Amino acid sequence: EAYVTPGFMQALPSDQFSAFLKTLVGQIGQPIKIVEVERFGPNLARVTVEFEKAIAPIEIRIEANAPNLVSEFLVKPPTVKGDNIEKISSDFKALPGQAGFVVQLLNEEAETAQINAQQQFAIGSVFKLYVLAELASQIEAGQRKWSDVVLLDRLTYSSPATDNWPRGTPVTLQTLATWMISVSDNAATDQLIYVLGRDAVEQKLASIGHSAPDKTLPLLTTVEAFVLKSNPGLLARFEKATEAQQRDMLDNETVALSYDNVDLSKFGSAPLAINSVEWFASPADISLLLNHLRRINSKTALDIMGVNKGVVPTSAAKWQYLGYKGGSESGVIAMSFLAQSKDGEWYAISGAWNNPAKEVDNAAFAALMTRLLDNVAN
Repeated sequence: EAYVTPGFMQALPSDQFSAFLKTLVGQIGQPIKIVEVERFGPNLARVTVEFEKAIAPIEIRIEANAPNLVSEFLVKPPTVKGDNIEKISSDFKALPGQAGFVVQLLNEEAETAQINAQQQFAIGSVFKLYVLAELASQIEAGQRKWSDVVLLDRLTYSSPATDNWPRGTPVTLQTLATWMISVSDNAATDQLIYVLGRDAVEQKLASIGHSAPDKTLPLLTTVEAFVLKSNPGLLARFEKATEAQQRDMLDNETVALSYDNVDLSKFGSAPLAINSVEWFASPADISLLLNHLRRINSKTALDIMGVNKGVVPTSAAKWQYLGYKGGSESGVIAMSFLAQSKDGEWYAISGAWNNPAKEVDNAAFAALMTRLLDNVAN
């Protein structure tokens, strides 16, 4: 209490902070020594601490004025001592539900490590990379330009960049794509699907290669997924329908499948229809997608993927280039990276974890994927 600000204490009372430290020590052992202190201006430092089982960077921010109380104490994902792909694979296998990953050396099209790489998983917003791929293809073909302006008129939930924006706001395709990938804005995503055409995005999925297209087609917009998940009657019909019947629903029941019919009260902590109303791909499928994005000859698309790198700066700095897209909902998390090593080798690193019975631990999965990324970089 003597060292932290009142705001810190309110956000994280001492009993919760003690419980957090107990959990941390339980996971990576007792702290042994401070390895390094890096200053970032007068009020922020990263303190790298060696624990019994891992090395953990801790960012500490203090107030500028005396007595310089601590306002932030952020433990970044630790690097496990002696970590290797075998240990990471074992931890993947121990996750409840189903999980898998692939590490693919793209220059040689050689698979270097995998667990359940051919299995279909719900991937959440990682599907938006297919939308980006089709947009980049249409631009490279001269059908569109990144600077083309469209009117933003799609309504959906979970749109952090465009929430409460006036309908009809003019935005460029590049802006929409950047929002879609960097902050996973759903309105930007649905707008791009509308502009490009659902059928065009689906054809892109087919041309890139997908091992089970019937699992993920027809490709849903985000608002359609929200409505289906929150309307038991529509959901039951959709789950029983053939692909042709599902397409008929999407084409002819647009009012029922609109923003106004999303019932947010149906969304809680329990996974909801993650085996039927989602976007699906295997880690190997996503590797093909990432390789396509690498080869499509679009620096803009790669720049967009690199805005949000998905991991802490220390991990991202190990790569010459790092592009990322993740996705999650209750019971689902997926993370995918297109990475170029310092010596020029390109990798696709993609993983997913599904559990239809309960929520997955997003932080634990992110730590696993960070370990995987760090091991490949090293």
